[in-house]
Amino acid sequence: MVGLVVGTAVVAAAAVLWIAVAADTPEAGGAPSEGLIFGIWSYLYALEAPPQRVLWAAVALAVLFAAGVALLERRVTSKSRRSANARTGPLAPKIVMNATRGVFAGPVQITVLIPAYNEAASLSATLTSLLSQSHRPERVIVVADNCTDDTAAIARSHGVEVHETVDNRDKKAGALNQVLERILPVQGDNDIIMVLDADTTLDAGFLAAGVARFTSDRALMAIGGLFYGQPGAGLLGQMQRNEYVRYSAQIHRRRGKVFVLTGTASMFRSRALREVARSRGITIPGTPGHVYDTLALTEDNELTIALKSLGALIISPSECTVVTEVMPTLSSLWVQRLRWQRGALENLGAYGITPPTFRYWAQQLGIGYSVIALSAFMFLIVLTLLSVTAWVWFPFWLGLGIVFTTERVVSVWKGGWSARLLAVAVVPELFFDTFLNAVYVTGIVDITRGQQGAWGHVEHAPTPLEPTPVDSVAR
Repeated sequence: MVGLVVGTAVVAAAAVLWIAVAADTPEAGGAPSEGLIFGIWSYLYALEAPPQRVLWAAVALAVLFAAGVALLERRVTSKSRRSANARTGPLAPKIVMNATRGVFAGPVQITVLIPAYNEAASLSATLTSLLSQSHRPERVIVVADNCTDDTAAIARSHGVEVHETVDNRDKKAGALNQVLERILPVQGDNDIIMVLDADTTLDAGFLAAGVARFTSDRALMAIGGLFYGQPGAGLLGQMQRNEYVRYSAQIHRRRGKVFVLTGTASMFRSRALREVARSRGITIPGTPGHVYDTLALTEDNELTIALKSLGALIISPSECTVVTEVMPTLSSLWVQRLRWQRGALENLGAYGITPPTFRYWAQQLGIGYSVIALSAFMFLIVLTLLSVTAWVWFPFWLGLGIVFTTERVVSVWKGGWSARLLAVAVVPELFFDTFLNAVYVTGIVDITRGQQGAWGHVEHAPTPLEPTPVDSVAR
């Protein structure tokens, strides 16, 4: 049903716009003019531009959609903050503040869980960055899940605890549930549980910044890290790094309002995780007593929606940054992104259309519409190249192209010169976007046909023990 709803809505919206455009009869354009550059290069140009009413209509539609989503999201957030309904919003700021007023639950202490499935190649770098934090965690547990390599031995050599899962068939979510079932009951309300991927290295000030945020705001329930891609993997790796830089910039513009508490590195109040486990099967989907829904392909996205559905305040501060892996090949990237896409759709199916999920539905519809727009654009470019004998330049569209390119470059500026050069080239990133569009369409088709989603696992190359500091990437 999710596949049908999203696919039908996107195609219907595109059809309405197609009909509206086709109903208009454009005026015949004049013959193009000829220009000369440096007395050498002769070119043709035409000054025609779309009618003003078409331009204003396009701008109005874009602004209306963006403003509508933003205003509705703000209203939902505001309502959640003021909620006093302990049944539907037990983690709402107003309820949490009332319950903790005048109560000191002790200093913030951090327990770090590192789920690891055959992560011997990258685990040492992760533990090194963690144990060298300016604010060291009080406890570190590597959750070795059905490992057949030296993951557990490497963890013990760093002096941290190791929890080896027993009969776990539920991947990362099941492994985390096993250890959380053991440690959550003895955690205080002010204690923090951090979930950190075994292929992620932290900025040296990540934990200190997180502790400061939790200490200063009793209502804050979770913090998600802003992630940047590790060096390497050639052009494909740079494309992913550009994508991650743009995402972090978007979260910064939203003043930390997070879309997803990333599985790479996120911190949670124990109170929040206990409430999620208690609410499973009652007000949110899942098995009672489980923090993570083992049926979800993207457990981090599902947990984010669960916390939002319970009224929790969550953010991604700009000070909390991490460096995570990038996929080295197109096949591994395909597996990763298809899992993300399928997981996002399945999460929406599980929660339905509710105020906390409205933004996620709008995102899926927006991505679907952009798939049609980009595909149509590239098809028409190819069709034009095959149809004309001489290329005609249109200053209006060239101007829009310059604006588009400028935005692409500015949005990755913090990524350095390699990121800027890739962005200004435009074409490689358009092909990368086309690849991601193919993943989106495949996810829609697969979930509509009822095909079972696959987790997929990427074998990692050895990670240097001295990772590139995230500050050089992020700042």
